[in-house]
Amino acid sequence: MASEEEDEQRSQKRAQKAMMERYRMLQIEQQKKELLRKLMEPAAYERLMNIRISNPELYQQLVDLIISLAQSQRLSGKLTETQLLSILQKVTARPETKIEFKHK
Repeated sequence: MASEEEDEQRSQKRAQKAMMERYRMLQIEQQKKELLRKLMEPAAYERLMNIRISNPELYQQLVDLIISLAQSQRLSGKLTETQLLSILQKVTARPETKIEFKHK
């Protein structure tokens, strides 16, 4: 009987820790969104949110990059949609593939 109660208490503690962790992550995400709204023009922010829906990994990469640019004071004024597209192009740039044909 005692071990069942202990197991129940442990599982409740684990569930509570998981809830607290999710809550903390949501708070961090909300703070990032607020910061991005301050750093970006509305059109650029909207485009970034569209990227978030379609490609979460790319969104996270862009958010980290934009925040680091702001922290290093390399952003002058608000980030425009054109600047965001430029950053996006650099982040997603793939090396050009070269195909060579060798004849025997």
